[in-house]
Amino acid sequence: MDLLGRRWAMRVVWELKGGPLRAIELQARCDQMSLSVLYQRLRELADAGLVDQTGDGDYALTRYGQTLAEALEPVDAWARRWARTKAARR
Repeated sequence: MDLLGRRWAMRVVWELKGGPLRAIELQARCDQMSLSVLYQRLRELADAGLVDQTGDGDYALTRYGQTLAEALEPVDAWARRWARTKAARR
């Protein structure tokens, strides 16, 4: 759980749920986080068995990582409902 609580870790998993990405694409999707932090998170996620680097140099979720991304779907749905409710109150 410690890894998942680190800044950007869950965002990297979320962005990779749609398929493999190059580091530069991933950086752009993560609000231009620094490359040093991106590579650190990718190493940590790889060490945890959640991310692999493909033969093309892209980064992708492992099967285990994909199950984590799927587990985040209900949280995303909740956040979207909350945002709509918050906007309706204004």
